[in-house]
Amino acid sequence: MKLPPTAHTDRPWRIHEITPDFRLEDVWALPATGGPEDFPKLLEQMTSSENHLPGVAGVLFAIRWQLGRLLGWDKEDSGLDGRVRSLRERLPDDLRDRPPGPAPRSLPFQPLYLTEDEWAAETANRTMHGVMHVSWVPDGSGGHRAHMAVLVKPNGLLGKAYMAAILPFRHILVYPALMRTIERAWKARQAEPA
Repeated sequence: MKLPPTAHTDRPWRIHEITPDFRLEDVWALPATGGPEDFPKLLEQMTSSENHLPGVAGVLFAIRWQLGRLLGWDKEDSGLDGRVRSLRERLPDDLRDRPPGPAPRSLPFQPLYLTEDEWAAETANRTMHGVMHVSWVPDGSGGHRAHMAVLVKPNGLLGKAYMAAILPFRHILVYPALMRTIERAWKARQAEPA
């Protein structure tokens, strides 16, 4: 479920210290709930190599990677520590000294930091520098719910045009497929015997 920007901006997340020059692109409630101890399980699930988008959303990602190869958007010098510096350089000492958390196996993201209730990973290419922020938000009744925010810094006119062009695809095809994938995997994990 799409959430208003305030669901992210009104919380005291550490990512705000690190990305003041990024714009908040999307905020979503993920279909995963649980106790405080379940956040690492969610991250393990979300970063596993089995977390592939099905159907049309998966095809769109495959097309994007092919297009990126063809146009040179994803060359090594276009990404982190090439075109842009990693946000790890901006981390306060207390976050830099911690393990950064899991690295996504099927997406080109590098983990930035991990706390008890938030995890951030970054990616960059010729079109933008982006951050995926996953948080574990108290629900007011003793449980927690997962949120995901996407923060972006477009690279010039190309980046702005690219982000505008993919907006409908993200909202109509990609995010709904991602939510269904997360929900199925989370329900399957909860159904496993202890």
